[in-house]
Amino acid sequence: MDKAIHLAQFYGKSQNYTDIPKELFKKYNVKRGLRNEDKTGVLIGLTRIADVVGYKLDENGHKIDADGELFYRGINVMDMVKTAEHSSYLYEEACFLLLFGYLPTEEDLRRYCQGLKEGYELPEGFLETHLLHHPGKNLMNQLQQSILALYNYDRDPDATDVYKTLIKGIDIMAKLPSIACYTYNAKTHYFGRESLVLHYPQQGYSTAENILSMLRLDGKFTRTEAQLLDILLLLHADHGGGTNSTFTNVVVASTDTDLYSAIASSIGSLKGPRHGGANVRVANMMDKVIEAIGLDADTAAIERVIERLMAGELDNPSGLVYGIGHAVYTLSDPRAEIIRQYVGKLAARKGLGKKFDFFVRFEAVAKRYLSEKKGVSMSSNIDFYSGLAYELLGIPRDLFTPLFVLARTVGWIAHNVEHKLYDSRIIRPAAKYVGSMADYVPREAR
Repeated sequence: MDKAIHLAQFYGKSQNYTDIPKELFKKYNVKRGLRNEDKTGVLIGLTRIADVVGYKLDENGHKIDADGELFYRGINVMDMVKTAEHSSYLYEEACFLLLFGYLPTEEDLRRYCQGLKEGYELPEGFLETHLLHHPGKNLMNQLQQSILALYNYDRDPDATDVYKTLIKGIDIMAKLPSIACYTYNAKTHYFGRESLVLHYPQQGYSTAENILSMLRLDGKFTRTEAQLLDILLLLHADHGGGTNSTFTNVVVASTDTDLYSAIASSIGSLKGPRHGGANVRVANMMDKVIEAIGLDADTAAIERVIERLMAGELDNPSGLVYGIGHAVYTLSDPRAEIIRQYVGKLAARKGLGKKFDFFVRFEAVAKRYLSEKKGVSMSSNIDFYSGLAYELLGIPRDLFTPLFVLARTVGWIAHNVEHKLYDSRIIRPAAKYVGSMADYVPREAR
């Protein structure tokens, strides 16, 4: 504390030199947060991997609100999800599509999944050395460390050509479910004093099935549960080249560094509550809301609690209503629309229909109320229902964002490879210097 107080005097003095007036951004046409004045994103690249459609443009280039759509390689994800009732391995199918650019045949998918399954096992001694002997309090940090540790088990870790990037990427994807589950097991054992029970991944299981199997003491799950998690993974697989963690991956990879470093960087980005960590913030926020007003609250009570959230109350200093609003989507987030449908079915089966109904009512009131307050259309986003979906699956809150990581890694790899193929230059934007000039003063004369 003494050190902090000592350094604070320098920080206070430095404010005179670091203040950058907001009007300078407009003067020099600098896009704050890489956003245009109308909140649309500044174009930073071209991609054929995923398209996020949240609004339309009229003939004058003005933004028009629209229902959201998400496409993987030009294919609407809603059309993919429609086959969920009769299909498994939907996430793996989406991964193949994102990585290789076309829908796999049954034989293509079988061979891809077999290659993935051959990478399920962790390297000899990795579990004990990196996960059990060094448990961590934050699982996202543990994931970063684990990915970087895999570098040392790679015979040619610094190879960055397209083919080897794909091979390394698929191997990392195969191992992430085990790493995520084991880091959670290690944390609850060492810090929560719970019994340590480990299940190994099974070759006959999909990614979704293995996650459920490894997390549960009895290793059992229903087809409906595996189906929901499969869909959740698919919907998190990619969201275009402009998302913070994907852009981070491409920026880091553009220096020609190794894939392990690029993915570790993306995990650091996704950890933030304004990105992947928002699913946990939604869950915590809704706990506080339900505690404050109950599941039977009417519209007026919901509006009042939203006002309290915006005022920084209910342990919510950010003043944000997490799960409501999106940087691209205006009228709706297609991923939230899909998840709502499947969560409703599972909630009814598990006797949590009343809680689900409250989420639906809160969502409707919050979208209307915030749209009126802010003067722009506000939709719910994927984080609003994903936490509730994980809760219904018995997945602990600590694993909400790590599951986002293992789902999104395929998108990071796909964009990483695409940049290598079609651009390959180091990404280096410019920043305008707006500080004053000064003469150097010798130390004894200051």
